[in-house]
Amino acid sequence: MKTSDFYFDLPEELIAQEPLADRASSRLLVVNKETGVWEHKYFRNIMDYLRAGDCLVINNTRVLPARLYGERVGTGAAMEILLLTRKDLDTWEVLVRPGKKAKPGDKISFGNGKLVAEVLEVIEGGNRILRFTYEGVFEAILAELGEMPLPPYITHRLEDKERYQTVYAKHEGSAAAPTAGLHFTPELLEEIKAMGIKIAHVTLHVGLGTFRPVKVEDVLAHEMHSEYYVVEQEQADIINETKRNGGRIFSVGTTSTRTLESAADENGIVQAKSGWTQIFIYPGYQFKIIDCLITNFHLPESTLIMLVSALVGKDLTMAAYGEAVKEKYRFFSFGDACLFLTKP
Repeated sequence: MKTSDFYFDLPEELIAQEPLADRASSRLLVVNKETGVWEHKYFRNIMDYLRAGDCLVINNTRVLPARLYGERVGTGAAMEILLLTRKDLDTWEVLVRPGKKAKPGDKISFGNGKLVAEVLEVIEGGNRILRFTYEGVFEAILAELGEMPLPPYITHRLEDKERYQTVYAKHEGSAAAPTAGLHFTPELLEEIKAMGIKIAHVTLHVGLGTFRPVKVEDVLAHEMHSEYYVVEQEQADIINETKRNGGRIFSVGTTSTRTLESAADENGIVQAKSGWTQIFIYPGYQFKIIDCLITNFHLPESTLIMLVSALVGKDLTMAAYGEAVKEKYRFFSFGDACLFLTKP
């Protein structure tokens, strides 16, 4: 299986640069795996494809305002860091730009000294380990000084940080939003609940690896990035009960999908557990939990489009993407959505 099998040509003007004013007014391409037929809808029409007894699984991670701009103490040189992984209370693994100006012992000041970081070490891959000193609460300082770590294909400045959060975002820790969930409004979720549909919460902290292209031509040679997830017992029970009763599991996004499939045992039962997952889902994978997938349109040759192809087949996936390009759907994080139905 070749990475180039998952390539499609995407005009740059279809890459959404800003979120819509109304989250639920995004367009929705509905693709039926059984018939190969698709429909053009709006996201609020998602309710037409759900029925009582189904379960919607959402990822309640919250994006950290993880991009910080500061200056090197002593020289005043401009520095930019991106928080990646918290090692302990005040120690983080980060990306630093320019990296050559961040050597062990160097200090970087942010917000005129409100936050100061010392470079402890350079680790494999060029990332740094930093230790922060400050007065007060780190998260509050980060909320004041930090900016949202928008993907590299978004060049516009985001005025409202909350538009890169889902309305149900709760547990901070992501370097990127679980973008399929950006289309839901509180009102839409309440209407879905009123239909007799359960909503289960899982947590997967999205890492920057989600934006990295697959750099090898042989898909099987790709090394998947690792992300931390949590599935609580109460939420596992909701999902397992839905399966037992014949309801369908609608996974909101590839992150929810990777969480569910990582937490499932060999009998297709979701376990309450937490840990790091490097699960790589590509064509040939046998899904244990999910039946239907709500997701945005992903980058060419990405692990995300491979996951979709594993669920509904590569040919149907690429045909649907071709249709989305032809009909000028908006792509990527702030773009439109797609609903893939395997059990209509």
